[in-house]
Amino acid sequence: MAYRGPEPGEAPRLFPAPPHLALQAVLVEINQRLSNEHERLLVGHRRLVEYIPTPSASGQGSSRGLIEVVTDPEEITRLSGALVNAARRDWLTLESYLTEGPIDETVIIEPPSALRKGVRSRTIYESRWADHPIVTENIIGAAELGEEARLLPGVGMKMKLADASVALLPLGPTGMTGAVLVRSPVIVAALREYFEMLWERATPVGAVQSDNPLSEDLRAVLALLAQGADDDAIARRLKISTTTVRRRFTMIREELGAVSRFAAGAAAVRRGWIK
Repeated sequence: MAYRGPEPGEAPRLFPAPPHLALQAVLVEINQRLSNEHERLLVGHRRLVEYIPTPSASGQGSSRGLIEVVTDPEEITRLSGALVNAARRDWLTLESYLTEGPIDETVIIEPPSALRKGVRSRTIYESRWADHPIVTENIIGAAELGEEARLLPGVGMKMKLADASVALLPLGPTGMTGAVLVRSPVIVAALREYFEMLWERATPVGAVQSDNPLSEDLRAVLALLAQGADDDAIARRLKISTTTVRRRFTMIREELGAVSRFAAGAAAVRRGWIK
């Protein structure tokens, strides 16, 4: 096999390479493009928020056209419910890690009513939600009712999208201080593509993937972590340094897309890497 050499200022050339190196170069390039698209959409969202004029004192949007600004929390809640009830084919949700209050005090929301109407409901949760058993239980409960749920680190915004016609985006981090109701077909289509891009990268909740790509060294660390051993104990058992243990655990977290030991353990169990 071969890979194309991207030398700056020169025409692309093909260089012979072992298959695994050539494929690795392709995967790195694809991952970089996805990351760039992710960042572009977040930047676009911030610019959209900056562009929209300040709403009137009544709390209503400046217009009822393609984009409407809403700042009344009760109206935002009503719109959210109206959107999920209006969905006929798809109900898509992004859930970042930001909430109005401490997570322990957050009211657990019931699964979307769209599930009862045969609508395909999909939600991408920020991976850190897996660190909270109560929230995890809620996610699993919704999944048992038919919701398709996935976890992804770095979800930078909240979003609700009904079919391919309307979306609700937050003006603030939590979504309750203000929101934008978007009916523009072009913007809604772009948001849908963004969701699908993240969906492909996210880890399914409850999925079991038996193929374990970890090396024997990493599997040994993961097995001891699953037994509750700390870094020092693992280092003694494997006769390696604590620094090496932490470096290997970082590699495991990156492979699983997890941000903590708890999330990594949960993801490893879902994939069948821990029995």
